[in-house]
Amino acid sequence: MTVTALCHGEGCRGGNAGGRPGRRTAAGSRLCRACREHFTAGLAELAHLYEECGRVLGGASPGSLRERTTGGELPGLPFNGAAADVRAKMVSVLGSWSGLVAQQRGFTPPARTVADLTAFLLRNADWLAAHSAAAEVTEEIARLVRAGRRAAFPDPTRTIRLGTCPEPGCPGALALAVRTATRAAGPAIVCDADPGHRWTSDQWSVLSDSMESGQAPGAAAAATERWLTAADIAQLWHTPTGTVYRLASEQRWRRQGRAGRTYYHEGDVRACFERRAEART
Repeated sequence: MTVTALCHGEGCRGGNAGGRPGRRTAAGSRLCRACREHFTAGLAELAHLYEECGRVLGGASPGSLRERTTGGELPGLPFNGAAADVRAKMVSVLGSWSGLVAQQRGFTPPARTVADLTAFLLRNADWLAAHSAAAEVTEEIARLVRAGRRAAFPDPTRTIRLGTCPEPGCPGALALAVRTATRAAGPAIVCDADPGHRWTSDQWSVLSDSMESGQAPGAAAAATERWLTAADIAQLWHTPTGTVYRLASEQRWRRQGRAGRTYYHEGDVRACFERRAEART
């Protein structure tokens, strides 16, 4: 394709670019490939964040597999105002952009539900990427995703239980501790019996083969069945949550529901990401 101009996407402008020069776009678009993918992943994630925010409206514990440490729900305060505000904002912003697309393209506007609005905008993502308002739409969608994550998963520290420590003779269990403020630095998988038994989340594929087998990472291991939420998968494989949901649907990962949440079979997830890694080499 013919290269034409600097990307207008939210990830390439201002402080979000991290000091690097903005990437260039392909002809017919105002976004680079990375910002285009980030934009569509954000749209896909919003429908799921809307549902997660709905879960915490009545005081349900946000997030996924985590430890309960102290206290409990505050009596008489079951309503989560932040989640309600974010859900209303999602409908308003997505409805506004869908209205623009419908008006300028002569389409029938979708129903004002987040699922219908995001599906409509995803079908028109290429048109929006080429529109003069591409900068604004990518910025507003990214802002909505950040707000939705904060409302759905407000606890700054989450603990994802992973299983038994694979070091010989160790009685401990492994957990992935994720602290929102240091997410960029990369979460670590740590044994609760011996902090010296520690791995980065990048080593999860190898580590998971040896867990609950009593052998060191890399040794032959018995198959262990584990189930992970989309948020867990996003943390372990450093992948946007929207991409996780897309892959789960495309690759038909095995799934099961527990207490209103969806869990995916870790073996299917790992096989998928291993194939993706091999395809990039």
